[in-house]
Amino acid sequence: MPKMKTHRGAAKRFRRTGTGKFKRSRAYHRHILEKKSPGRKRRLRQGDLVDKTEVKRVARMLPY
Repeated sequence: MPKMKTHRGAAKRFRRTGTGKFKRSRAYHRHILEKKSPGRKRRLRQGDLVDKTEVKRVARMLPY
């Protein structure tokens, strides 16, 4: 059986943690930042984990 290919789009967006969870960056922090509050922009800078309902899909795209 041939090797599985990594989904390159997913590889650029997600990183696996040491415990096997997936880290992601938050949306809405690219542009139109003037109207967003400083606290909201600060929260958007922080990473987050992929929701448990999506973990199976992300893991399938990143087999290695």
